[in-house]
Amino acid sequence: MDGWDWLIVLVKSLAIMILFLLSPLILVLVERWVLGRLQSRVGPNRVGWGGTLQTLADGLKLGFKEDLIPTGADKAVFWFGPIFMVIPAMAAWAIVPLGPKVDIGREVQLWAADLNVGLLYFLAMGSLGVYGVVMSGWSSNSKYASFGALRSSAQVVSYELVMGLGALAAVLYAGTLNVAEIVERQRELWFVVPQVVGFLLFFIAGVAETNRAPFDLPEAETELVAGYHVEYSGMRFAMFFIAEYANMLLVSAVATTLFLGGWNGWTIPGMEGLCGVFWFFFKATVLLFVFILMRATLPRFRYDQLMSFCWKLLLPVGVANLILAAGLRVAWS
Repeated sequence: MDGWDWLIVLVKSLAIMILFLLSPLILVLVERWVLGRLQSRVGPNRVGWGGTLQTLADGLKLGFKEDLIPTGADKAVFWFGPIFMVIPAMAAWAIVPLGPKVDIGREVQLWAADLNVGLLYFLAMGSLGVYGVVMSGWSSNSKYASFGALRSSAQVVSYELVMGLGALAAVLYAGTLNVAEIVERQRELWFVVPQVVGFLLFFIAGVAETNRAPFDLPEAETELVAGYHVEYSGMRFAMFFIAEYANMLLVSAVATTLFLGGWNGWTIPGMEGLCGVFWFFFKATVLLFVFILMRATLPRFRYDQLMSFCWKLLLPVGVANLILAAGLRVAWS
């Protein structure tokens, strides 16, 4: 690799870090605005013009709060718990193709790592997040946090299977695990058309994986006083929510990549790269709005309903859909 290659890698890494850090700040503010509008109440409107600095003020408040560690807690594991939530969420962005290849004197791909097994890498990074949940709950020396970690880890592991089945449905049609090639195979037809069931399975599992309503059992305030992160304060507490909102954008981005054609859309001649990035984020933003809409409208599941929904409905449907898709692909070929 020459100097230009290293510069391109550095720019891509910085872009991922900026996207990872800024997206939660913007999403929290937008979600509070939208929820206020949907529920006929006043959202953030005090700090900054129209409330635009409200999230920044909340972040500064958390930054100045005292960082407490409970008596009897395992300090090393307690300290690393939030980090194990954030790092996998950031690392998974390496394989997300934000747009087509562009020519700037040399051909540059708008994603950090071109892996032949990129989809497996995404699923692996998603699975690592459960370690942060278990570490945070177990190390807090609190029964409430431990119970929250146990049921949250069971939820994540269960819905990870459903997410994998939904993603494999797209792999059957694309014939590759490389996410950029999956987008290329959708130039004529988005995979959501023949695989709407796979898309729904992937998206529902993504909502559960990110602990969002109606699957937000790990944060059931009335039952477990905020779940596995109940003993955290200050910026360590904020890191859990940074990871949650970054994972919302990540799930929306990967669902867009696998089923909604990625960057494919109408383009202006000579501006294919810019148009591709626009279409990618437009589709991901629509899915993010669905996340917010579900929080505003749907009640929370009971824990037994949450697990029954996964094992008794989604998992059998995912297996049947995969078998049917494989049979149709063999028949068509």
